[in-house]
Amino acid sequence: MKRLLATLVILVLMGFAAFKAGVWWLADQRMAEARQSLEPHGVLHRGSIRSGIEGRLVLNDASWQDFELTQPLDIARAELDTGSPISLLSALFDPASLPAQWTLRLDGLDLTLDPTMLRNWVTAEGANSDGDPALFALSCAPDPRQQLGSGDLIRMGITALAGDGFVRQTPDKLHAELNTITTGSLELDWPEARVRVQDSEVSVASGSDPMSLTVRDGGLMRRIAAYCSREAGIETGDWAGRAVESLAAGLEARGLAASGQLKALYRQWLLEGGELTVSLQPDQPMFGIPVRPDENNGEGPSWPVRYNGAGVPDVYLAEAEPVVQETPEVAVEPVVPREDPETESWYPADLENAGQWIDRRVRVTLSNDNVVEGRLVSVSERELEVARVVAGGEVAYPMLIRAIVDFEVWRRGRAQ
Repeated sequence: MKRLLATLVILVLMGFAAFKAGVWWLADQRMAEARQSLEPHGVLHRGSIRSGIEGRLVLNDASWQDFELTQPLDIARAELDTGSPISLLSALFDPASLPAQWTLRLDGLDLTLDPTMLRNWVTAEGANSDGDPALFALSCAPDPRQQLGSGDLIRMGITALAGDGFVRQTPDKLHAELNTITTGSLELDWPEARVRVQDSEVSVASGSDPMSLTVRDGGLMRRIAAYCSREAGIETGDWAGRAVESLAAGLEARGLAASGQLKALYRQWLLEGGELTVSLQPDQPMFGIPVRPDENNGEGPSWPVRYNGAGVPDVYLAEAEPVVQETPEVAVEPVVPREDPETESWYPADLENAGQWIDRRVRVTLSNDNVVEGRLVSVSERELEVARVVAGGEVAYPMLIRAIVDFEVWRRGRAQ
């Protein structure tokens, strides 16, 4: 009897050890595949791997460094719970076989803000890839082209974005939450939606019903309105009106017009914030927002929107003649500090035209915060090479262009 009991204990211990080793090895392989798949966009660090016999996989101290940001997103703990050890092993062996029900928790999310981490908090260069003006432009300076950025958030006292995330997949729906400490929360419910993983690519198969997205600002919009209106030197109501005008102009450039209720709702959200719940269909044009043929007919579907728990009627878009936005004369001169032609200094330069600075002294800042200063040797489509003087000679340092976040040239300022 004792020998049988000892044998059972040994078998259990061996099975436990085999499970832990198998989970660690499979998780390491899947994370390596994810890291390789994401390599063009950034660097993924998986941290340490742990597992639980009940079907949990835990990553501690993971991080994601996007090449477009100067600061990494730190993840103190990521926990995937599949409900059973068999389901966990199966999902790690073949990610396409995720069970019908699982939960992912992300604890200790932290993104430290840097004054230069984002060129523009709302949209890059004020236009999309088609050249249309941005829809949501929040100006925080007398010049309306200067949009709200990470530096403004820091001056408002928001030095980091921190919080927790949660995703639950069930046979009936997909539910996700993102709760932050000072900047509000997001909550998503998507009936019949399902997360799928195929060849290291994550996609969401949508159902027939639209998703419900709830945004709670946690007082952030009031702070932004007060700060931006003060920086712009205008009243808060005038600042909100300017943002509404930008929305209308962006829609007009796309051949659309916002209903009066939609503009009033946007203005109210800018000034007061609160809880906003909308219905979206990502696979439909304009995310499922109704577009009426004629703005003045007074008939047609309305966008299901609830503001602070109450329904808002007559929220829709209408078809209109596209309006070509003329570039104001003041916009010919870029919003940059004036240069002094009498002194030499570091001046930012366009990375696309880096070839014109061959043999000039340059300074390159990489996404990992490393700074390389030296003589620019060569520029290709994929990389840039800078030579530095070391022990009486020069050593060339090749750097991938996608990893460069700042490119500066030592030169005299140009006459303005």
